[in-house]
Amino acid sequence: MKKLIVFALPLVLMGCSFVDKIIHKDLFDRQDVETEEVADDFPATKNELVDDKPIEITNPNLLNDSVDVIEMDDSMIVDTVDRSLPDSVQMRIQELFDAENSGEAIVGESETMLDMIDTLQLIPYFDESGSNSCNYPKGYVPTFPDSVYAQRIEDLNRETTIELVYNKHVKSFIDVYAVQKRSKTERMLGLADVYFPMFEECLDKHNMPLELKYLAVVESALNPTAGSHAGAKGLWQFMYGTGKVYKLNSTTLVEDRFDPLKSTEAACQHLQDLYDTFGDWFLVLAAYNSGAGNVRKAITRAGGLKNYWAIWPYLPRETRGYVPAFIAVNYIMNYAAEHNICPLDPGIIKDGIDTVTVHQPLHFEQLNEMLGIPMEDLKFFNPQYKQQIIPATDKKPYILSIPEKYVDSYIRNEKALYEFKTKRGIDKEKLQEEMKKISDRSVHIVKSGENLGSIAKKYHVSVSQLQKWNNLKGTNIYPNQKLIVYGSGAPMAQAGNSTPVERSTTQKIHTVKSGETLSKIASKYKCTVTDLKKWNNLKTINIKVGQKLKVYPPENASSSSSSSNSSSTYTVKSGDNLWSIARKFNTTVDKLRKLNNLKNDNLDVGQKLKVK
Repeated sequence: MKKLIVFALPLVLMGCSFVDKIIHKDLFDRQDVETEEVADDFPATKNELVDDKPIEITNPNLLNDSVDVIEMDDSMIVDTVDRSLPDSVQMRIQELFDAENSGEAIVGESETMLDMIDTLQLIPYFDESGSNSCNYPKGYVPTFPDSVYAQRIEDLNRETTIELVYNKHVKSFIDVYAVQKRSKTERMLGLADVYFPMFEECLDKHNMPLELKYLAVVESALNPTAGSHAGAKGLWQFMYGTGKVYKLNSTTLVEDRFDPLKSTEAACQHLQDLYDTFGDWFLVLAAYNSGAGNVRKAITRAGGLKNYWAIWPYLPRETRGYVPAFIAVNYIMNYAAEHNICPLDPGIIKDGIDTVTVHQPLHFEQLNEMLGIPMEDLKFFNPQYKQQIIPATDKKPYILSIPEKYVDSYIRNEKALYEFKTKRGIDKEKLQEEMKKISDRSVHIVKSGENLGSIAKKYHVSVSQLQKWNNLKGTNIYPNQKLIVYGSGAPMAQAGNSTPVERSTTQKIHTVKSGETLSKIASKYKCTVTDLKKWNNLKTINIKVGQKLKVYPPENASSSSSSSNSSSTYTVKSGDNLWSIARKFNTTVDKLRKLNNLKNDNLDVGQKLKVK
């Protein structure tokens, strides 16, 4: 009788560096052992090695171009160690090999993945009051032989273009989802009803395998508020840099990586780009987790083979468990009932949430105090608003998710909400000031060789200001550190100007001179740095000599510099409101109300307003 044995070209599940480590540790006590006899004699199969013997491959279709097929008789023995070595050395190498490459070891290296699963316990909306058993007595945990797992995964494999295989690593992750963390799997199944339709729609639009929806389960356990220690965020766990590539904006106030719709579209685009690079979905998954660079290095170390199982030993430790976990999630999501695991009702997450549009700045506390929407709901369903501020404007509205029972109340009271002042004094004016301050802020990433003095000189600010803005006790900084820098030299430096300025509607051009900064130019034209940036579509505060800047000078220089006791009036024009007038004269809405004894914000065209 003959069996088909598969050998990957380089060693699967083991690299020479692993062997060298064992030899150096365990063999150098013996002078009669030569390391050269060991290094290249560790055969490995595409499937796993069990009891020093290869598994029989019953389905030749699993083979691919990256491996060689060798026919062997029963009399031929294939071992994981060189039998010419002394018995004690053979045993020690085999023990370390089995320990390093066991399914349990791979699961143990997947700490981030396991931590994500545990975060589901913190979501408060699940309904645990009902019965949750599927065709078995409650609490019963079924187990099955390897042949059943293998056959079920083979059945799934026939339905997808992603090659699904069964081995001891996959089995270990099935054990995680079906046994160790089965109560969390119930929650993931409940959340799948919420998010999978959205994932499938996007994947279908990009003509990609629908099974890739399971990647989000591996990444975040479908927790929409998930964040890792490394800084990845959201359902698809995008890192900051990768998110930027796919237009997921990360600002002081808004984090698009937490937005389910935007991040799902970005994930589909990213996966397609990776597939265009590697042409293999398992390599794509590995690259999604560890980065394309790590996968390229692993391919190089594996002799150029573009096969996940061939490069497996050369991947970062946590990534080694990534594809096995993906296969295990495919399995458990399709065979949960067979393991007596049923979806747990996610409560209002599934069908009790609706969205409304926000057109002006709004704070969660305003929604909480005026409409009674629980702060916990606002935070959970809107994690993208990092400071609980929705920086909306008429030109750039934002979407807010709230329990549907509050939607009617929001629509009826929307205008009043924007004007509502909270117990802590948060109102429209304060929010606008905060937004203006943030728009005047830049982030400098420290480069090698830089110090606070050189950075302060670059931005025309002082070292003490940099220390204050960044809560620095000393002057020590390090490469890639992010420092906050305000373009005007201090937050809101111009906003407190008590002298209102009526601004000309005629645009002029200012040519930047040597030594000028936005702060100096703003002072010259009685405006703010933020105004200059807005008028000229500047994203940073950096300008250069000879650059042309649009400016709107004061309409009457003499009146703007007159005594503070003199009075100045403004005639309301069509389209004006208190906010636009306050901005034009560099004052606040509250001051305009007080100066003109206004009981509300309604204005008439031709109405005269005191602005100073």
